[in-house]
Amino acid sequence: MRLVATIVCAVACLALVVAERTHHRARFVAKPVASAAFIVAGIGAPPLVLAGLVLGALGDVALLFEKGFLAGLGVFLLGHLAYAVAFPPTAPLWLLAPAAGGVLALAWLWPHLGSMKLPVIAYVAAIVAMVGGALATHNVVLKLGAIAFFASDLSVARDKFVDKAWINRAWGLPAYYGGQLLIAWACT
Repeated sequence: MRLVATIVCAVACLALVVAERTHHRARFVAKPVASAAFIVAGIGAPPLVLAGLVLGALGDVALLFEKGFLAGLGVFLLGHLAYAVAFPPTAPLWLLAPAAGGVLALAWLWPHLGSMKLPVIAYVAAIVAMVGGALATHNVVLKLGAIAFFASDLSVARDKFVDKAWINRAWGLPAYYGGQLLIAWACT
């Protein structure tokens, strides 16, 4: 079942990347299918991990709509918090690299954030905690999934705040769906 869900997710992600470039209405099918597939891949994961996957899928749906960014940001923040509680960092050392990445991302985004500064700071703190927790585990697949998720968030931030361009989605969407799949696989 996980393998089939992974293949469905990958194919739907590819369709989504193409739809982002050419057939924008197809996004409303491809994105929910890809997101539902990573939830199916995560069936059997601990409840907080499954909650993180479900919250990610809800955030994906929110981001389909022009006015859904803030709702999507909030839902993804909750998903990162679920992941962070599911795999908390065992030592502050594991937070150093993701915190440095978060500070660099905030410095890069800061001039573009306007009224979104506080929500973005909260979001970055949550994803730093999630990545730090994943890095603290002995699970290489989980580590890669968390790092891919963090990287995908940079593409979303660039698209939203710096330069709206298809290239952001062309690399960010595969990083995101790959990250969610890796988290699902690592925890089941």
